[in-house]
Amino acid sequence: MKFTTLHTEDTEYSADSVEWCAQDDAHDGYFACGTYQLVESEEAEAAGDDAAKVNRPRKGRVYLYAFDRLNGGLDKLQSVETAAILDMKWLPAWSCDSGPLLATVNALGQIEIYELLHAERQLQKRTCFQLDTKTDNDVPALALALDWQRSADSDAVQLLVSDSLGNIHQLQYTVQGELHKLSTWHAHGFEAWTCAFDRWSTQRVYSGGDDCLLHAYDLRSGTEEEPQRVWTNRAHGAGVTCLLSHPQHEHQLLTGSYDEHLRVFDTRAMKRTLAELNLNGGIWRLKAHPQRSDLILAACMYTNFSIVELATSSDLTLLGTYDEHSSICYGADWAPNINRLSVSDEGASASMLHMATCSFYDHKLCVSSVEANLTT
Repeated sequence: MKFTTLHTEDTEYSADSVEWCAQDDAHDGYFACGTYQLVESEEAEAAGDDAAKVNRPRKGRVYLYAFDRLNGGLDKLQSVETAAILDMKWLPAWSCDSGPLLATVNALGQIEIYELLHAERQLQKRTCFQLDTKTDNDVPALALALDWQRSADSDAVQLLVSDSLGNIHQLQYTVQGELHKLSTWHAHGFEAWTCAFDRWSTQRVYSGGDDCLLHAYDLRSGTEEEPQRVWTNRAHGAGVTCLLSHPQHEHQLLTGSYDEHLRVFDTRAMKRTLAELNLNGGIWRLKAHPQRSDLILAACMYTNFSIVELATSSDLTLLGTYDEHSSICYGADWAPNINRLSVSDEGASASMLHMATCSFYDHKLCVSSVEANLTT
């Protein structure tokens, strides 16, 4: 693989999330970058380890960019001031007359939803919802991670959000633009770093936390306060930080952890992994390419961004690493398209992919091309 940095942007605030819009051809050049910044103050600095320092406010921005994969141009379209962003996901448009929706979660424990207005090339806020879980000091819990799925029995979208107190929140966003909570349960003894819907079973959800535990829940059973826990996995040697329910392979769940290992599980037999690969850095995000789901982009916090091939359920291969970032590697996503350059007699396709990556303390965003020979 050959990596070429096409653009480098200074996000000013620490950058921690990137999400590319894969709604349709009309929007596949757009992506968003979320940032997180502790507010410096004389009061906080003088407080030492006291509450004033611990509870320092956190501010952020959402940047909207447009990338032209044909000529390689990049335009920064908008900067939205907000609370510090921890995660974001694009949701589908409600109709052909509306734009894709960007959902964000932030340090105030809020979910905010924006609509991408195509003609204006701008984000417009549609709603804001407060999770309303607080610490003993009456400080809102940080909303840490976000996932979504279409509701099985309606046009609504279900959201899953984890927070810094170990809670998981299930919410519903309706066509009318209303966001309301369906349930909240306590899943982990420390931060619930990640949560995910199963892409093949609308009633199965997963959560991972700083307590090194990975849980599965069945939303159809249990109580109104908490769904039934189906299983708990203890394979991770440190906090479970990211989850990927594979979009093409049923029962396949990929996990990342502070213990630096990428793992593949069969959710029907969780006593052992199908495959493991040490990526030499705590893994914060995992993204499968929209057109080549065997290509997994991993944000390895303390080393680099890695591309891994999942050839079979038990075969993980490191294809290449992108080493342009000098700080914590948090945010990464694929552009949804692949440019085919040529096809060899053996059937291998020389292809051009694109990705966006961002890192924390150096507040750096990169847009890069990736040349790869892909089997067809």
